[in-house]
Amino acid sequence: MSRTPSPLAPTLDGVFTLSELFAWRVAQTPQAAAYLQYDEPAQRWAPVSWQAIGAQVHNVTDALGNLQLPRGSRIAILLPNGLPAVCIDQASLAQACVPVPLHALDNPASIAYILADSDTVLLIAQSLAQWEAIASAGVEFPALRQVVVLEATPEPLPSTPQLPVVFWSDWLAQPRHAPAPSEPPRADELATLVYTSGTTGKPKGVMLTHENVLENVKAVLQRVVPGPQDVFLSFLPLSHTFERTAGYYLPIAAGSCVAHARSVALLSEDMKTVRPTVLISVPRIYERVYGVLKGMLVASRLKSTLFQWAQTVGWRRFCRTQGLPVPGRMPAALDALVWPALNRLVARPLLAQFGGRLRVAVSGGAALSQPIAHCFLGLGLPILQGYGMTETSPVVAVNGLDDNDPATIGRALPGVEVRIGELQELQVRSRSVMRGYWKREADTAATFVDGWLRTGDQAAIEGGRIRILGRIKEIIVTSTGEKIAPGDLELAITSDPLFEQAYTFGDNKPFIACIVVLSQAGWRQLAASLQLPADAPQSLDAPAARQAALTRIQALTRGFPYYAQPRAVALTQEPWTSENTLLTPTLKLKRKNLTARFAAEMDQLYRR
Repeated sequence: MSRTPSPLAPTLDGVFTLSELFAWRVAQTPQAAAYLQYDEPAQRWAPVSWQAIGAQVHNVTDALGNLQLPRGSRIAILLPNGLPAVCIDQASLAQACVPVPLHALDNPASIAYILADSDTVLLIAQSLAQWEAIASAGVEFPALRQVVVLEATPEPLPSTPQLPVVFWSDWLAQPRHAPAPSEPPRADELATLVYTSGTTGKPKGVMLTHENVLENVKAVLQRVVPGPQDVFLSFLPLSHTFERTAGYYLPIAAGSCVAHARSVALLSEDMKTVRPTVLISVPRIYERVYGVLKGMLVASRLKSTLFQWAQTVGWRRFCRTQGLPVPGRMPAALDALVWPALNRLVARPLLAQFGGRLRVAVSGGAALSQPIAHCFLGLGLPILQGYGMTETSPVVAVNGLDDNDPATIGRALPGVEVRIGELQELQVRSRSVMRGYWKREADTAATFVDGWLRTGDQAAIEGGRIRILGRIKEIIVTSTGEKIAPGDLELAITSDPLFEQAYTFGDNKPFIACIVVLSQAGWRQLAASLQLPADAPQSLDAPAARQAALTRIQALTRGFPYYAQPRAVALTQEPWTSENTLLTPTLKLKRKNLTARFAAEMDQLYRR
């Protein structure tokens, strides 16, 4: 349903499109800090006001208007998080065009497929090398009219009259032509075309309207409640809908400031210098910090004992404040007595790793393991686990600071309806649910039942809280008929810092097996204990190494039914990444690719 735009609405309730949202924020707080940009020569973070970023967006909008693109034209954005990505996104929305965010680390063939499938007319890329790799993928781009490259280089651009390639600075400096007057976007028009990660098969373009995304922003704002005093640290790619909504559009609505992390490698340093108050993250980041902590504590029995004690006491204190069942019978008064010392010795140093003033840490994109949740929540890191999917713009449910049960994904957001369908499937209905899949009417029809979106996830709703049970399509069915959710097993295994990644399988097989990626430090320690040369590749296949790893895995999965516990394991040290196509850009396992990559090893595990 279309609504009349009102850029100068007095409140957020009167804002109905994402371009209105940006204009409204600039008008509301023009001098407040919108972004922190790292000044490399000065080695410091410098604030950029809403008024200043508004002027930059206006300049890019004028350059885009020169092209006189038809309404609804797709504009692909292949940029890392930063102000240029914000500017071209907002300029596209202002021109009633449709941003197509691309992951900067995705492989060229995948990007080429998306450009062709989306009929992209303009591509904004970070480097000339990126475009050359895409152009050599052997895919035709009949709709593409221009390529703009952010980084200037001395070599000549491979430009042709049919497809001009220009540098960003030259593009912005081109003489302005009088653009044809255009109507602003409507709430029911597309605000973005986001391609799913594609854990299996080709990615699908999810069509999200302005209303879809803005309704989700407004609902999240009620649950998480950020404000002008908050600082977000943005490091998840803006091609990920979780980051687009919660780490980009949400701060605009709240008037918060955003710092774009320089890189994942510098994330720890950026945490300590930016000192964010809000963090939007995936579980993998918390898992890495947890693994580092566990590794540091192995060498000191005293530190390890203090750490475990602080976790236990802190978790009991957390449970009492949240009204959750409190483990054990320790009196609250005794916990209160010892906590100040544990807080000083253990909790504060941990929180300092995140900057020391984090008040909200939202975890989404995948399940957060309970040991890690208990550890961080017990030590005072306020993690709120949530759930969503690209098709729902994306947040469906999330815990709250005063209503937080980490064993669940919290309660559905305001305006979001949930129900349990066949096969215990969680189904969703709201104004945040997508219009459908781009050019895929059959897939769209199959995703809905009676107007409800089928999530593909099994769930239970208990007292209003939602508990995810497993992924319907990922459920392993062994040859004995037992059904196992692999995600839960993998979370249990990777709670041990020895195992950085884990992939469990066993469909139509007599038992569950797994492949694990070992940490460098953990493998060296294990190899030394077994008197094996850590640098020799054959050591990973040594029976003693496999048995030692399997023993630890079986101890970690002791709480699972016997048929779900792995009975064989293969070891590797090569990390699984999105670059080697074994992880999605949102760090989920690409099970089909892993099966193909390790086919020989998997077959051997069932022959031994």
